[in-house]
Amino acid sequence: MVIVVGTGAGGGIIARELAKNGINVTIFEKGPYIKSKDAFNYYDAYNKGVDLLTTTCIGGSTIVSMSNMVRALDSELLDYGIDLTEAYEYVEDLLNVHDLDDSHIGKGTQLFLDAANELGLKTMKMPKAIREEDCIQCGRCAFGCPADAKWSGKDFVDEAVEAGATLITDAEVLSVSLKDVEAHGIVYVKDGERKVMRDDIVILAAGAIGSTLILRQTGIDAGEELFIDPFVTVGGYLKDINFNTEVQMAGLVVGKNFVLSPHFSSFIRQNIVYDDVEDKDILSIMVKTPDECKGKIYNDGSIFKENTIEDIRYLAEGVATAGMILEKAGVDPTTIGSTFYRGAHPGGTAKIGDVVDSNLETGISNLFVCDASVLPISPGKPPILTILALAKRLADYIIKNK
Repeated sequence: MVIVVGTGAGGGIIARELAKNGINVTIFEKGPYIKSKDAFNYYDAYNKGVDLLTTTCIGGSTIVSMSNMVRALDSELLDYGIDLTEAYEYVEDLLNVHDLDDSHIGKGTQLFLDAANELGLKTMKMPKAIREEDCIQCGRCAFGCPADAKWSGKDFVDEAVEAGATLITDAEVLSVSLKDVEAHGIVYVKDGERKVMRDDIVILAAGAIGSTLILRQTGIDAGEELFIDPFVTVGGYLKDINFNTEVQMAGLVVGKNFVLSPHFSSFIRQNIVYDDVEDKDILSIMVKTPDECKGKIYNDGSIFKENTIEDIRYLAEGVATAGMILEKAGVDPTTIGSTFYRGAHPGGTAKIGDVVDSNLETGISNLFVCDASVLPISPGKPPILTILALAKRLADYIIKNK
C-alpha cells in the first residue's frame, strides 16, 4: 500500500509506524545495508565548491550523525498550522532522548561547559539518543558507531522489517509513476535493470538532493532554492586533553545567530606549529549557523551555494565566541585556528507552503515528501528530531486518513 523512499530520519520512522500498524510497506534505499561501524566509507562526494556531509547507505546521514536531538523551528512550523508537541513527546520517549550521564561527559566537554558558563553564555548539555551502557567513548561518532550505541534510522528500518515491511537496497528511485493526477508507484533501477513497482501511496524521504531529483523527474519543480547549515571547527593546543576520544558534541551553547558544540577535528593539528602535537592535544569547537536559502540543485545532483553577507557575519560571530571559550578553557591562544568551511543538513528544496502542504503532500495526490526538503528555513541546529516529529505526524495522518 505504501512505498517509502529513503531510510534516514524521515523514512525510517514512517516505515516503522506504518508497518507496526499493519500497513503493507516497501522501503527503498539507494545505498547498501551496512554495519554502523563501516558508515564512514559511504560519505558522498560533491562538486569542489561545496564540502557537504551526506551519506548513501542504510540510515542515510543519521548513521554518521552525533545523534543530537534538539527541537527546532517550532514557531515557524506553527505558522503553517503544524504543531509538533505530541509528536516530539512520542519520539523523545521512543528514543529515550536525554542529557548524557556525567560518566560520559569528558574533561574537554566539561571545560567547554564551564568556560562558556563563566563567560555568561547560554549553556546546556546536548540532548542525545545514545545508550551509555553500550557506548565505549571512542570519539568516532561521525564515522558511524563501532559499538552500535547510538540511534540511527537503521534501527527503525530494522524494526519495520521485523513488523513485516520489505526492504530493497542498492536501488535508485528515478521517478514517481502517475495515474491521472495521483501517485501510482515508482520507477527504479536495481542491478542495472529499470523496473516499476505499483502502489497507492509514495513517500519521498531521500534527503534534500535525492527527493528533489525524483520530484523533478515526476514533473514537480523543486530544488531551485537550497539551504545548508554552514559550519567550521575552531580549536587549538591543550596538552593531553584527550578530547579526541570523548563523546562528540555533548555540550551546547546557543547564541542568537549560531550554536557552538565541542567537536574534534584532526584538521586543527595542521594549524599548530608545535612539533610534538598529537590528536590528544587538541580541544576544538564546532561553530554552526543558519544560512539564507540561496542555492540550487542541478539535474546531475551537483549543487550551487551562495553565501550572503549575513551568512558570513553569523559565522564570524560564532568563531569569535568559540575562540573566547577555548582561551578561557586553557587552550594556548597562539595556536587557535579554524578548519575550512563545510556544510551539513541540506534542505529547503521542497518547502512546506511551496511544494508540499501542511500534511507534506505535493500537488500530486498521495505523493508526500518528508525529509529536510520540506523545512521552510534553515534551522541552524541539528534537524533530526524535527524531521522525526514531522514524520511521526505524517505516519499518523496516513494511518487515519488513507
